[in-house]
Amino acid sequence: MAHDFPLFGDPSQPHGPAGPTREEVLAAVEARLLTTFGEPSGRAAITFLGAERIELLRFGPDTEGLVRYATLGMAAAPMADPTATLTDPVRGPRAELLLTLRGPRDDVLRALATFAATPQVEGLVVAPGSSLDLGEPLWEGAPFTSVLAAESGGLVADLELDEPADPVRFLPLLPMTPNEAAHKRVHGATALQERWLERGTDLRDPRRRAVALD
Repeated sequence: MAHDFPLFGDPSQPHGPAGPTREEVLAAVEARLLTTFGEPSGRAAITFLGAERIELLRFGPDTEGLVRYATLGMAAAPMADPTATLTDPVRGPRAELLLTLRGPRDDVLRALATFAATPQVEGLVVAPGSSLDLGEPLWEGAPFTSVLAAESGGLVADLELDEPADPVRFLPLLPMTPNEAAHKRVHGATALQERWLERGTDLRDPRRRAVALD
């Protein structure tokens, strides 16, 4: 799976206290999602070799026909800079992923689980501005093969954890066509998002066409 990640972390930082357990973190994450979106309308779980289980929650459709998919499990442990000689089991960025679409596309669940398992499987950090490339359609018939991770805090508020753990950030995923992904690699995430905004692109439309990039 191709990827484009900014790197975070400071290997010089010492290991701190134990911090919250995996179970405590995931219980708090699920509570935050349910407080924000209500009871889920569906739930699934996927496990990859060498990685902890990733759960997927579906919320909606709501009164606007929007369906939201959220990962649960990615934030159980902090993400670590792959160049670090030592990793801190408590400190470091934590995140879960969100995808909003007009109407259900439940066959996107495996793609979301794949993206959420990337820190465990590939040892990389997913942060705002990261692109995640599945290498195939995100769901059957989708014109998108990758996503852009956007800034957190807009849809679901960041979740503070007991110190010294970093907060959990809920990163919206914005589907990209191959041409849009190529544009992002050359010009950066901000340039692509500005182009979407200029063209009034509905990023939640599962059938939308690629935005004009000329």
